[in-house]
Amino acid sequence: MPPVTLLHSADWQIGKPYARVRDPDKRALLRQVRLQAIGRIATHAAATAADLVVVAGDLFDSPTPGAADVSAVCAAIGTIPCAVLVIPGNHDHGAPGSVWHTPYFQAEQGRRAANLQVLLEATPIELESVVVLPCPLLRRTDASDPCGWLNGLNWTELPKNKPRLVLAHGSVHGFGATDLDAAGEPDDDNPGDASNRLRLGGAWMEHVDYVALGDWHGLKRVSEKVWYSGTPEADRFPRSADYRCGQVLQVQIGRGVLPQVSPLATGALSWHPLRVQLQQDSDLERLEAQLESLLGGRIGSDLLLLEVGGSLSLAGHRHYAELLERLDAQLLRLKLRGRCEAAPGEAELAELTQRPGDPLVARVAQELHRCLKIPGDANPTVVRLALSELHQTVAQLQG
Repeated sequence: MPPVTLLHSADWQIGKPYARVRDPDKRALLRQVRLQAIGRIATHAAATAADLVVVAGDLFDSPTPGAADVSAVCAAIGTIPCAVLVIPGNHDHGAPGSVWHTPYFQAEQGRRAANLQVLLEATPIELESVVVLPCPLLRRTDASDPCGWLNGLNWTELPKNKPRLVLAHGSVHGFGATDLDAAGEPDDDNPGDASNRLRLGGAWMEHVDYVALGDWHGLKRVSEKVWYSGTPEADRFPRSADYRCGQVLQVQIGRGVLPQVSPLATGALSWHPLRVQLQQDSDLERLEAQLESLLGGRIGSDLLLLEVGGSLSLAGHRHYAELLERLDAQLLRLKLRGRCEAAPGEAELAELTQRPGDPLVARVAQELHRCLKIPGDANPTVVRLALSELHQTVAQLQG
C-alpha cells in the first residue's frame, strides 16, 4: 500500500478571547486571523494532495463556543479538499452538553462540512488507507491516561497492511504546557497539574506508525514517530530561541516504517521578543533602527515583547514615551517589561536650576535635584517625573 499523506494540526482554539489585549478591535482581528489559518491549511492540503487532515484536540477554545464561531469553522473546514478528523481536547472536551453534542453544531457540520468527522469514542476507526486510534478527552481534566485504552487493544484484529495513526491531546514526560511564556505570563490554556498526562512508554507504541499530539503550542519532536504540531497561528511570545509555532506538519506514514515529517508554514502574525538597554539618548536611535528592521511599516500584524532598562535624559525620555505611543498604535499588542527611567542631564539641570530671571522655577528644580541625591528622602520615580514635567513646561514657555 502506498504511503498516506496527512496534515497534522492541533490547538486551533477558535474563539480565543486574547484577554491581555486591551483594544477590542485588535482582539477581534486576532480572533479572525486565527480563523483564517484554516484556509491556509486548506491550501496546503490541496498542494500536497493530502489524504486527510487531523486536528489533535482544541479545535475550539471552549466546549461551548458561540454560534458564529461554529458556523465559521464548519464553513472553513468545508473548503479543505479531503477528510478532516478531529478529537476533543481539554478546551473543547467531549462531555455531554459540549459543542459536539449540540443540534446546532451537528446541523452546521452536515450543511457546511460534510468532510468533518469528530471522534468521540476511544475505538479504532478504519478508513480506506489508514487505521485511526483516537484518544479523545471527554472532560477538561482526566487523571487517567487518555491513551490507556491502547494497552488492551487486540492488535491482531487490525488490518496488517494499513498504517496506524494515534490522535491524542495532553502532556508527556519531560515537558508540559504549564511553562511560562517569554513574557513571563502563565499559560492560561492548561491547568498546572498532572491531568491529561500521556504515557507513551507502553508496549502499544511498537504497534503504531505515527502519534499526532496536541496541547503543546509549539512544534515538538518527542520521538521519531511522536510529534506535537504546535498551533497553526501563534498565540504567545516564544518561550525560547528554538520555539516554533504557526505551522502544520506534513506527514507521510506507511505500515512498519518511520514517518517522514515536514513543517509547512501557516502563521500570519509575528510575535517578537526584543531586549534593549538605554543608557544615553543615542541608544534610542539604535532602538528605533532595530524596530524598523523588525517591524518595517507593517500595521496590525505584529506583537512585541519589549524588555527595557536604563535611563534617558528628560528630553530623551519624552521621545521614548512618544515612540511607545506610536508602537502601541502600530502593533496588535505591546507588552512592556522593565522600566526606562528619566534622569536629567547636566545641561538640563543647569537649564532648570540656574535661572536668575525665574527664581521660583530654579528653587523648585534645586529642591527636586536635592531629593534625587538623598536616598530615601523621596520616591525617585516621582521626583524624576516632576523634573521631566518641569523641564517640558519650561521648554513650552520658551517656545
